[in-house]
Amino acid sequence: MKPSIQKTLGIIVTLSLIGGMIFLRARLSYNTFDFQNSNFTFFWLSGRMLIEGENPYDEKQYLAGHETYGIKWQPNRIFPYPLPLAIFFIPLGFLSLPVAYITWQVITLLIVAVTIFLLLAHWEESAQRLLLVPIFAAMFFFGPMYLTLHTGSVGAIALLALLAAILLLEKDKSMLAGIVLSLTMLKPPQGITILLLAGIWFLARRDWKAIYGVAIGGIALLLIGMIQDPLWVVKFRGASEAVMDRTQGVHSNVWAFAYLACNGNSPCWPLLGGTLSLILLGLAGFFLWQNQAKLSAWEAFNVIIPIGFVSTIYLWAYDQIPYLIPIVWIIGMLVQKSRSFIYAFLFLIVLVLFSLFALLQQASTDKDLWSLGTTLIVLGSLWVVSRMKQKPPIDKPSSTA
Repeated sequence: MKPSIQKTLGIIVTLSLIGGMIFLRARLSYNTFDFQNSNFTFFWLSGRMLIEGENPYDEKQYLAGHETYGIKWQPNRIFPYPLPLAIFFIPLGFLSLPVAYITWQVITLLIVAVTIFLLLAHWEESAQRLLLVPIFAAMFFFGPMYLTLHTGSVGAIALLALLAAILLLEKDKSMLAGIVLSLTMLKPPQGITILLLAGIWFLARRDWKAIYGVAIGGIALLLIGMIQDPLWVVKFRGASEAVMDRTQGVHSNVWAFAYLACNGNSPCWPLLGGTLSLILLGLAGFFLWQNQAKLSAWEAFNVIIPIGFVSTIYLWAYDQIPYLIPIVWIIGMLVQKSRSFIYAFLFLIVLVLFSLFALLQQASTDKDLWSLGTTLIVLGSLWVVSRMKQKPPIDKPSSTA
């Protein structure tokens, strides 16, 4: 078979497998998930309200929207996310809630598939590229991914922003990378720590364009929200404090474990949590500063993403979707250094099984503490792989006449 025909058939088979998996997963979600009792209703309703000229930060209008569209879950008085995020959901707001929910499932899965494909393309060897379908299939059983699809959360936006920033940095388009990276602030607890660590790395590299880009993007988000509601920052802060007050001690970060260690007593837990967070951010920042010349953009964010997650004050397991970026790096490097798929698949199996265990614990206890193990597995694997010696290629025996 000609190489061109073989390549074409490979593309067709790959697209068919990925498309089939997305179709089956979307169908399963539609038939089994209660979308009217999910996080997705927050985002869809905010987009629908903007279309109708209403303000998601107006308490009366927001709660009335729940009643109008039969949304069962009403834990918040106003939209509990930054107001600019609502703009992203205006297109989905034109659709009915069930159709929008499934559409967002498909978009999320497409972002995941594209992320895996583009990251695997960094290797010239064909071995890594053969892992697209296995990794994508494994993500269906990855706890954070399952929870993301179930709740309809927006982790895919952060994943896409981080992927785009990495690719733009690799092409020396630093200012645009910074602008895109600022989108992580659409979920501020995640964005603050990510941008802090990225800022340290940018500063060490004297990449002023990237820093300017982050500033430009942040100011743009602020102004976009103010066009809709000049007081949106104040209102969002109040909504965020209400959410955090009722969810202390349940997340998989150092703040939650500090809260539990101090039995919720103040000022013990804020001091302990803040100290542990600063230590982690300081160590990661020092590593990024010291190794700025050695680290590629992808390698830098392999550190920034999990440390940013575990050191921030509020994130759930579904926010671990950007872990896909270091996960693909670990898998690709395991194949490159071991010249085998065995270690890569073992890593995937351990990661998926543990993340499912953590998800079951969350379902039974309403606490997300066990997802800390997912972070530790990723960080530990990054450390191990970075110190593995690459196995030399096997020389083919030469034939003699």
